[in-house]
Amino acid sequence: MTQLDKYFKKGELIPAVIQEASTGEVLMLAYMNKESMQKTLETGYTWFWSRSRQELWNKGATSGHLQKIVDIKGDCDDDTLLIKVEQIGAACHTGNHSCFFNNIDFNKKD
Repeated sequence: MTQLDKYFKKGELIPAVIQEASTGEVLMLAYMNKESMQKTLETGYTWFWSRSRQELWNKGATSGHLQKIVDIKGDCDDDTLLIKVEQIGAACHTGNHSCFFNNIDFNKKD
């Protein structure tokens, strides 16, 4: 059993929340498999598993909008990662700095 195995007991993919280290802004959510997590740990840059393309991808490899790892933490259940990064360029494929820019109206309760 490797040190990574504990993160994949519940399934082949785990969510990774990507956060700007300097501001705390949540940039994106992506998924990792064991191979992409290993590549992330080895290279110091984020690697993910694309559920739509069914392949590994190195965030920013083609756009230049790389994510340099500052810190990685696992949650209390070992099934989600919080990855703090130094974001180079935009994190979102739309060109926005963060993927979280769509407001959703809701009724505020006091």
